Amino acid sequence: MKKLLTAVLTIVAILSANSQSVNKLKKELLNSLEQKSTELTNLSDNIWEAAEVAFREEKSVEYLINYAKDNGMKIEKGLAGMPTAFTATYGEGKPVIGIIGEFDALPGLSQATVPYNSVLVEGGAGHGCGHNLFGTASLGAAVVIKELIEKGDLNGTIKFFGTPAEEKFFGKLWMIREGVFDDVDIVMDWHPADKTEANVQPSLALVDFMVEFTGQSAHASADPWNARSANDALELYTSGINAYREHVKPSVRMHYHIQDAGKVVNVVPDYSRIWVRVRDITKEGLQPVYDQVRKMAGGAAIMANVDHKVSLISGIHDLLPNRTGGVIMQNNLEILGDIQYTKEEIDFAHEMQKNNGKPLLGIDGKIRPLRETLESPGGGSTDVGDVSYNVPVVSLAATTAPKGVPWHSWSVVASSGMSIGHKGMLHAAKALGMSMIDIYKDKKLREEIKKEFDERIGDYEYDPYLDPGPPPIDYVD
Repeated sequence: MKKLLTAVLTIVAILSANSQSVNKLKKELLNSLEQKSTELTNLSDNIWEAAEVAFREEKSVEYLINYAKDNGMKIEKGLAGMPTAFTATYGEGKPVIGIIGEFDALPGLSQATVPYNSVLVEGGAGHGCGHNLFGTASLGAAVVIKELIEKGDLNGTIKFFGTPAEEKFFGKLWMIREGVFDDVDIVMDWHPADKTEANVQPSLALVDFMVEFTGQSAHASADPWNARSANDALELYTSGINAYREHVKPSVRMHYHIQDAGKVVNVVPDYSRIWVRVRDITKEGLQPVYDQVRKMAGGAAIMANVDHKVSLISGIHDLLPNRTGGVIMQNNLEILGDIQYTKEEIDFAHEMQKNNGKPLLGIDGKIRPLRETLESPGGGSTDVGDVSYNVPVVSLAATTAPKGVPWHSWSVVASSGMSIGHKGMLHAAKALGMSMIDIYKDKKLREEIKKEFDERIGDYEYDPYLDPGPPPIDYVD
């Protein structure tokens, strides 16, 4: 607590310098974003409607690039071997402030903007993590910063990073490997949520890998003794994973998705495939679990008398929080105040919560106080974590869905395409933009953010979970 108080007092002192000119710029930024609110909402809704999955976000990227171009930003496309990875840049020289935008949807979550489960396109994708809002808010913030640089009110460079495939393959890993983030001093980030706060919490590290079993097919009734079942190995393997759950730390998560288990009932399958994911607080923590689960695949293959292959897909680091940047973000959130909702929006939230069997808590638009950074986080993972091991990341969560509804579900898709999501998106753009003004205007602040980053990194050498070769843009579902 003492360290937190000291940090807060230090940053407050930094903010006091040039406060009058900074406040003037923030008012200009807020006015500009209000004037752009309709076009940003339309941009977000276009991406919501396109609902494109990993590496296939062609329309979504076109919408974002066209908006950036129309606002005078320079575009670089097809980065790191990914057609849907791009940057939009304006300005010159230091500091270079980056801001991340995501835009991929999740498969099988198509949903109308209603508070009950209603599929819009059968089998279609949906923005169950609100990435239509994510990419739009970040680009909106980048554009208003560009305007201030263009007028000479800020010095330096703004760079928007269009980052594909966050939900499945973690496109930022290839961008990092190709040096796309190398010239950036500080990166801004946010994510849709059911609460609004400066994010000073880590995320979970994870690793993704594929296990394939290959045996011998035969007639399931006439001569099954001639078969070596890939499905037997698959079932033995999942039984092993499930038994192992009792013997790992509470912070560990293990998931799997059976992707191929045969085609018909009367053929003993000679091929099966399962996608496995392991998570823990840090990369070092998950490594022994990953090693064990890989070895278990070999044991299952031996028991079923089949061959097996384990292939790394990719994996991501935990997110390194930056409390110095978090204090700046908190200050600006408190200046903005709570997100306000209409009766119709609250009624929408209550009906959605009722249809999910959740308490009728409405929408939490209050600005939460800055929390202590936890050593053992819950929740999910993000490839922003890998960015945070290469450059300081200042992060934010903003309310875009009712309180307590399931994430990665139809509920978030519905909220992300209507006014609840739109309000959180605009709030995020404002907080991001205001915080960037503080960072641009104060060299001492930038130095303090970088100092904390260096202290958290220590002597760790970044080592990604990524095999050589191009990203799997031609994957088969």
